[in-house]
Amino acid sequence: MSTTQSERLRELLEPLVSAHGLDLEEIAVDSVGRKRVLRVVVDSDTGADLDRIADVSRALSAKLDETDAMGAGEYTLEVGTPGAERPLTEPRHYERATGRLAKFQLAQGGELVARILTVDAEGVDLEVPGVKGRRPTARRLTFEDIAKARVQVEFGRKDDKNSSTSSENDKEEEEA
Repeated sequence: MSTTQSERLRELLEPLVSAHGLDLEEIAVDSVGRKRVLRVVVDSDTGADLDRIADVSRALSAKLDETDAMGAGEYTLEVGTPGAERPLTEPRHYERATGRLAKFQLAQGGELVARILTVDAEGVDLEVPGVKGRRPTARRLTFEDIAKARVQVEFGRKDDKNSSTSSENDKEEEEA
């Protein structure tokens, strides 16, 4: 049995989030004065539009009201998506960021900014932009090579190869 409140909340809420076709990415309980705020972050491979977020928010609120998972005090429930500059912590996050530019903190030190081309069970294939007119180069990182990674926001991307990916990502950023 779980011991922390976040673990108990995850066990309680994850099945409801999954039933709505979403992944439960994060749960955080923060104190704001005398009130508490329960922040729930959800996402999916196809994104999470406002209607889906509203539906899952109502389901989570109803479940929390019928249990004592948040205790007797007042709290506010906030349900949202990871946002445009989301951290990449799971293989599915990298998969969702295919075609996007990301900043990688390397486990051996240093950092790298590159576009995610493909993802598999062991790691990611990247395109590192060329410097001073040089051509981009390919690079492979295993997940063990990566200490941290975060999607970067791009404005005015001129790459037409991924125009469908770019327009889908632009929609996601507007929704987030």
